[in-house]
Amino acid sequence: MKHTVSEITLTTGAKGLLVHIPHASVMTFDINFRAGEYLVLPEKWEVPHLMEHVLLGANELIPKARDFQAELEKNGAYSNASTSVYDITYEAECADFEWDRVLGLLLASITRPLFLKEEFQAEFGNVQEEMAARANNHFRRLSLEMRKSLGLLVKTDAERLAIMDNVTVDDVRNHYQLTHFSPNMRFVVAGDLNAKRREHIINMLENVDLPKKGKRFLLPHEKPKRLTQPVYVQNKTVENLYFYIDTFMKRRMTDPETDALNLVNTMLTETLYSKILGTARERGLVYGMNSGLSQTRDASNWWFGAQVSDKNAGALMGIIVDELSKVMRGELDDEEIATTKQYALGRFQRSAQTVGGTASGYSGRYFFDEVIENYYQIPARIEAIEKDEIIHIARSMFADKVWGVGVLGGCGEEFTAEIRKQLAPLWSNQVVGVL
Repeated sequence: MKHTVSEITLTTGAKGLLVHIPHASVMTFDINFRAGEYLVLPEKWEVPHLMEHVLLGANELIPKARDFQAELEKNGAYSNASTSVYDITYEAECADFEWDRVLGLLLASITRPLFLKEEFQAEFGNVQEEMAARANNHFRRLSLEMRKSLGLLVKTDAERLAIMDNVTVDDVRNHYQLTHFSPNMRFVVAGDLNAKRREHIINMLENVDLPKKGKRFLLPHEKPKRLTQPVYVQNKTVENLYFYIDTFMKRRMTDPETDALNLVNTMLTETLYSKILGTARERGLVYGMNSGLSQTRDASNWWFGAQVSDKNAGALMGIIVDELSKVMRGELDDEEIATTKQYALGRFQRSAQTVGGTASGYSGRYFFDEVIENYYQIPARIEAIEKDEIIHIARSMFADKVWGVGVLGGCGEEFTAEIRKQLAPLWSNQVVGVL
């Protein structure tokens, strides 16, 4: 969607983006605090999650959770919140005609929560149910076990359930006091922000009733380690095995490197004709496969994952090794790169057809490291990716030899060790021939 974006710093110390989308019929609000699990003691891990559940409930304006939600949503508005290791984000989306009412209610819940004991107890049960349901997600369980073994900040759902009883409503209140202050707040507001409305929004945010002292918490240091053994999670009820492959570079990627790795990632797994997934499906080996990249404060990660039968696992690993080795040896066709660029450009243009989609294009990166993506430069950035850049970043992701393999299923530890052995050449000079 056509839009303009501007960053504002409030006198309170809060900062954020105003995304003006002329003639938009809805508005979205994302308000973020660096308040995740890394800021609490390990035995109190569930405090931020429970706080997020209770906060969008009873407050001084409307002292009952159900009544508050009914009032906020009565004209079809939507609200939610999410907690991660790093952050808590509160969000709302509403029709354009009621934006000020909904923003006022959202700010009231954030600044004047009551944290009632009875609502805490109810949400305690809801979070237990949520954790139990998440534990049934095999990919999630394996991912958490992998990240824990790699030395990243995480707890499995089973661990979280086991220590929930350590958390009291007073812990929730204390964490709120510790983290919810203006300089720790970041926001993204998107919609039809004419001059008068922009002034009104800034005034509402300036008058948020939160402490004005302090500064935003820094991201934690996380330095992943190489796994000398595969992670095996036994589950004999699973017919196919689930696997993840993680490789890390011991630094953050630059934006051009991120662009190049995103492109080769698309080339390898993101379409039914891609080099890994397309080849595997052509041979009837796997139904689907995912891969992606992420970054912590200190490192960059490239991962691959899929669900595959035991009998097809070896052949699929062979394709993965073969295609990644070709990329690192520079065996890339210029026409293939050009075709992938066209796909990436089309996907980018589809990603921002809504107000929410446009806002999310800014919020993730802005909340992480306060970088403002230049939306209109992305097509040029995609087009500017060179073959040498793709080869360089692909090699770099394997050069530090920080990696791990994980499997969930009933295949056994010996079978899992064979999978790791089959993949190990990716991190050796002999196979790649160039590292």
